[in-house]
Amino acid sequence: MHPTVDSAGQNQGQGESKVTTRRSLLAGAAAAVPLIGRSRAQGAPVMRIGVLNDQSGAYRTNGGPGSVANTRLAVQELGAARGLNVEVLVADHQGKPDVGLNAARQWFDRDDVDVVMDFQNSAIALAVAGLAREKDKVAIACNVGTSDLTGARCSPNTLHWAYDTQMLARVIGGAHVHAGNDTWFFITADYAFGHALEKDTANFVKAAGGKVLGAIRMPFPGTDFASPLLQAQQSRAKVIGFANAGTDTVNCIKQAAEFGITRRGPKLAGMLLQINDIHALGLEAAQGLTLAESFYWDLNDRTRAYAKRIGPAMGGAMPNMSQAACYAAALHYLKAAADMGAAEAKRSGAAAVARMKAMPAEDDVFGRSTLRADGRVLHTAYLFEAKAPQESQGTWDYYKVVATVPPEQAFRPLNEGGCTLG
Repeated sequence: MHPTVDSAGQNQGQGESKVTTRRSLLAGAAAAVPLIGRSRAQGAPVMRIGVLNDQSGAYRTNGGPGSVANTRLAVQELGAARGLNVEVLVADHQGKPDVGLNAARQWFDRDDVDVVMDFQNSAIALAVAGLAREKDKVAIACNVGTSDLTGARCSPNTLHWAYDTQMLARVIGGAHVHAGNDTWFFITADYAFGHALEKDTANFVKAAGGKVLGAIRMPFPGTDFASPLLQAQQSRAKVIGFANAGTDTVNCIKQAAEFGITRRGPKLAGMLLQINDIHALGLEAAQGLTLAESFYWDLNDRTRAYAKRIGPAMGGAMPNMSQAACYAAALHYLKAAADMGAAEAKRSGAAAVARMKAMPAEDDVFGRSTLRADGRVLHTAYLFEAKAPQESQGTWDYYKVVATVPPEQAFRPLNEGGCTLG
């Protein structure tokens, strides 16, 4: 598996948008393509950003080419304007930690890559973060659940955007328990992300006075969730929590509807649902589901303007919080590199991250964000409810805001994570 330099502006998504018209998908998201994404700054050192994620598997639409498109947009909008010479590289880790780590090592050792970002896999993110520290490069998690990245395994070379399992547990778990839905049963993806999401949510439920009645761990990816769904129903839990993501969550929700489970009582909590998952489900099946994201394209004038700019590169699809975080993270990294000088940013990843933490982060995705000492990027989180079909004005008009959660309530406090950088 060879990482490649991306230049084609691969499209992602389906259907029409209120913001943009449909554009056809460009094939071959990770195929070898000519060099681009380069700001024409003569004489400047070449800065390289590697997007490492799932380009072909179950999580493709959660990140995949969409994350690449968002990263490239940041380069296009800021690179040349700040006199930077930037390339974007792409690799598909196929959901395999060894493949992901080898790709990152090749980028650092052979291709002079300065930043590896996105990940879409907690185990890969933790491994690459360790490698980035060893090599004094930068690792930026945009699509990763594990809160260990800013906890016990924090690093001066790592930043974590968009969400983590702590945020999801606090926003979604807290809303359900406070509404009286205080008994839970988990269906969990059997790998690091699923384990962490179940653990963090269960701890939050128990701390709020609730109970966990059971949990079943399922191989990832999975297709048949009949047995765990029926066991969850038989437990008489008020909430069935899906500690999984991507097609696993979509399949769980679809099969729960087929079995009539939601008509007979328990609430369904998609602990990591994003707008592309709602699109795949359709509002008929998704209506009433609650979910947490830190970005929605239709929140305000700035998010709508951003969505209009990125929409064509995504085939008319709207970005989720993780894909949008790739834009915000790349933009802020490039601002810091321009501020300190490209050569100095390339010399030390830890110095680049320190400069990013010292600078105010401002963008059309999250507005104003704070980069905390432990690497956690703090921004407002939202509890959304999926609209009923008759409430939607068109494709991608999917969410109602139920609650706005300020950063200090949405994310774990600095002194509770175990990070030695605080």
